[in-house]
This record gives sequence, C-alpha cells and structure tokens, in this order.
Amino acid sequence: MPLYEIETNAHIIITWADNEDAAKLVVDDAYPGDDVLRMTKRPRDSWVISKGALGLSTPAIDPCGVARDCLAKSAGDKVHAIRLYRQETGSDLDTARKVIESNMVMGW
Repeated sequence: MPLYEIETNAHIIITWADNEDAAKLVVDDAYPGDDVLRMTKRPRDSWVISKGALGLSTPAIDPCGVARDCLAKSAGDKVHAIRLYRQETGSDLDTARKVIESNMVMGW
C-alpha cells in the first residue's frame, strides 16, 4: 500500500492508502474542514524526518570556545573574528558581535 504525504491548509498528514481518492477520504474523515493543497505519493513505504532539518541534531556549542578559536584565527581582528564566528555557528550579526566582544574583554 503506497504512502501519501498530504498537505492541507492546517496539517501535513502522512498516511497509507490504496490510491489518491482513498487518501483524500482519510483527510475528509479526520479533518473535514481542511482543504487539500498538495498530495504526493511517496516513493517508498516509510517516512523519514531529518533531525538535522528540524535543528535537533546540532551538538551543544560552547560559544566562548568557538569565539576564542575565531579570535585566534583572526589574530585578534574583531571584524574578521565576527565573520568567522557567524560562519562557524550560523549566528546573526548582533549575536556574533556580542559573543566576540565579550570574549575580547575576557582576554581571549
């Protein structure tokens, strides 16, 4: 039995069904007020959600350790260290600036 991914205006439903009509009936039964926006027959019979895509697999980051490494790599150049920190952590500019500046004060 194929696996279907069905996106409605309020939900994403993963269900097994014999065909698209049967999959639509599952939605109509469970969420009668929802409109089907997209229905995709999955190529395999299982569903996988990447923890990385959800941001759940990133190990805890020690911001001070990363900041000190970036300051060392940049030879103390604050602007370059901020750039490196953003690349390493994916942080926004303001967060990276605060972390780098606070570690400069502590005498990296």
